[in-house]
Amino acid sequence: MGWRSAFRRLVAVACGVALLVVGPASVRARTLAREPSAPAWVGTWESAVVTAAANRCVDCTIRDVVHTSVGGTALRVRLSNAFGTAPLLVAHTTVALPAVSGAQVAPGTLRQVRFHRSASVSIAPGTEAVSDPVRLRVPAAHDLFVTTYTPGYATPLSVHPIGLRRSLLASGTDAADALDAGVFSAVTHAGHLVSGVDVTGGGARGAVVALGDSITDGYRSTDGADHRWTDVLAARLARGRRPLAVLNAGIGGNRILLGGGSRGEPALQRLDRDVLSRPGVRTVIVLEGINDIHLPPRQRDPARITAGLATIVARAHARRLRVIGGTLTPFRGSVYYSPREELVRRAVNAWIRRSGTFDAVIDFDALVRDPADPRRLFPPYDSGDHLHPNDAGYAAIGNGVDLGAL
Repeated sequence: MGWRSAFRRLVAVACGVALLVVGPASVRARTLAREPSAPAWVGTWESAVVTAAANRCVDCTIRDVVHTSVGGTALRVRLSNAFGTAPLLVAHTTVALPAVSGAQVAPGTLRQVRFHRSASVSIAPGTEAVSDPVRLRVPAAHDLFVTTYTPGYATPLSVHPIGLRRSLLASGTDAADALDAGVFSAVTHAGHLVSGVDVTGGGARGAVVALGDSITDGYRSTDGADHRWTDVLAARLARGRRPLAVLNAGIGGNRILLGGGSRGEPALQRLDRDVLSRPGVRTVIVLEGINDIHLPPRQRDPARITAGLATIVARAHARRLRVIGGTLTPFRGSVYYSPREELVRRAVNAWIRRSGTFDAVIDFDALVRDPADPRRLFPPYDSGDHLHPNDAGYAAIGNGVDLGAL
């Protein structure tokens, strides 16, 4: 088993071979009998906001960089005040495509974004605002600038901490219309306000939402390189004639049952906002539960975790969505590991594989585990903390998803 199994694994990943367990006939029958018509709007990018963070920027202009999964001829922007305690005024918003390199705006692509025909919008606490359509041809797998200006005092902003992108800040001026990135004086790697971008006119047949924790969020992948497993999956899907969008609803430290603060609301609580309400969704991939096992208070009864997963499936099925379960990846050697937690992980994975609750199962565990010790990540896929994959590990996961199961 040793090096021969490791070699076979690398060959399988390079060839895009999927490790997929399909449920019994009664489960497969839930698949729609015919291809649904293309939705009017499809989410092309998502950022699951986590908490309201102190904003050090007064009269603040923020240029966030998002990366589309599918393209379109028009777009609309979603701005979130999900965790705000007061109305949030956004006085000016623009979108633009970047120039060939850097943070400069490509000539002729800057567009003003309006909300109910107004340049400004006040977003109530606990809600998000969806813009009017903006005519701009947006390519698939392409960066897009979304620039927002919030006037007045520093206001707590709903954020996504692990942005893995360099967002730009300017204080004391409205730089939303700026073509030159030189007006921005500071850099942050968190995402602010922007919770989603939708497109229309691109022929996408729907969207896949990945609901997960830091492994879905892409933690410890190369910053700014779009090497999350969802990016790899989106690139594969974009090569199809009628592609599916991929929306990343991963949050570092997220759990199924408990949550709050920098780890985000638990999956059961945020399911409606981050998954079920996204436009054009047809399939959900769920990779959650490892943090329930190893973060205090630790869940050492696997039945509690599987009951939470079953509830997610039931709620998604009630919306006629297809749900794919992902097995929990190994973590021996990490600071969180203990033999007792490993037994819980194995029990949860056995239920995911065999219960028939999901429409299909992607065996993420098998894709990245060490053949010589299945309790560990395969060393070439280990980022170094023995819990999170590196770029190669994320590529193995993204290439291991059977596109036919989506």
